[in-house]
Amino acid sequence: MKTISKLLLLSISFFALSSCSPRLVGTWTVQKYQRATPGELGMSVSNVGRITFEKNGTGTKNLDYSLLGVSNKDATPFNWIATEEFITIEGDNSELSKTWIFIENKNDYQKWQSTDGANNIQSLELSKQ
Repeated sequence: MKTISKLLLLSISFFALSSCSPRLVGTWTVQKYQRATPGELGMSVSNVGRITFEKNGTGTKNLDYSLLGVSNKDATPFNWIATEEFITIEGDNSELSKTWIFIENKNDYQKWQSTDGANNIQSLELSKQ
């Protein structure tokens, strides 16, 4: 009986962690990337590039943008996992490698927010291709 309970709990946990996954699978255009500090003027860039999420929890980024004269190119692979509330992206030294909160989580539009640990709030807006 304990084995069945553990198997059922494991199955429910897997379903809860992957329930958002099909919505994300595919290629998305990063329409907007914004960085802001509360009480200060924020910075944003548009049409930053593309990000692709694969069914197996991997993905690739092809991003190219400039903030305050500093160019950022990010064309690296990553791993990801999503729940109903969060997405975590793991990869090499990247602005996107962190846990993000889903602000909007639709089939064709995503808005995420996170912080960088220095009181800066980052936002991403993505649209599905």
